[in-house]
Amino acid sequence: STMASRLVPKVISKQGGSPCKEKHVALLSPVGKIEISGCEAGVHEIKLPKMSVLPSGAESSVACEVCEGAEELPEPLQQCTAWLRAYFCEPATTGSLPVPAFHHPLLQRDSFTRQVLWTLLNDVKFGEAISYKQLADLAGNSRAARAVGGAMRSNPIPILIPCHRVIRSSGDTGNYGGGHLLKEWLLSHEKLQKEKL
Repeated sequence: STMASRLVPKVISKQGGSPCKEKHVALLSPVGKIEISGCEAGVHEIKLPKMSVLPSGAESSVACEVCEGAEELPEPLQQCTAWLRAYFCEPATTGSLPVPAFHHPLLQRDSFTRQVLWTLLNDVKFGEAISYKQLADLAGNSRAARAVGGAMRSNPIPILIPCHRVIRSSGDTGNYGGGHLLKEWLLSHEKLQKEKL
């Protein structure tokens, strides 16, 4: 699989170098507050709100604005907030926006998890859904559906790496870090927006 690994941007962390200067930004979205952390080298993590109830009438009419930490953001965080804002408010434009660099240890080590996350990022588009097994197939190991579940659970960059689009073969939505309500909201948001286009 040398071909596959060459497609993945290599992130070199400076050995013994200074730790990242981590910056934080929060985005007030239709589904609540999304917190993003990262540095000059890339996005570290996107933290989703835990939702127990869905916002009523959660249409994309709800603005998506940076609510804290907007000043002096490193480029990956600017790109990340721009991408998320587009995702909620103008999904048709996400395809033309740059995907920020990622700088999370999980995405720097060569592993099946990373392979799965990159495959998901590159191949499963807005408004699509895929089963754990299909994703395992795409990532090059059809017998690894369970490992795909593990990869989804450890995804540090949800929404951008769209683990909410991975569902059970039965059509059941399956688990999600942000809770199944949020997963269902994201999927129906994508479906609605796609029908509009």
